[in-house]
Amino acid sequence: MAKISECLMVGEAAGLLGTSKDTLRRWDRTGKIEARRHLITGYRLYLRTELAARLKQLKAETRPKRR
Repeated sequence: MAKISECLMVGEAAGLLGTSKDTLRRWDRTGKIEARRHLITGYRLYLRTELAARLKQLKAETRPKRR
């Protein structure tokens, strides 16, 4: 199980990715990124390592293709 220090809440994760909280929640529902749930509050928590991988993927998708 991941340590809480390795996780970000939805607002922090959305800020890191440069997206809205609603978009991040939608990605969770559609399986583009996986959220864990806090055992007591039920809040979504996102692993920093998974966010970094998603950010890298987003940058690759928006990078102009070379000719």
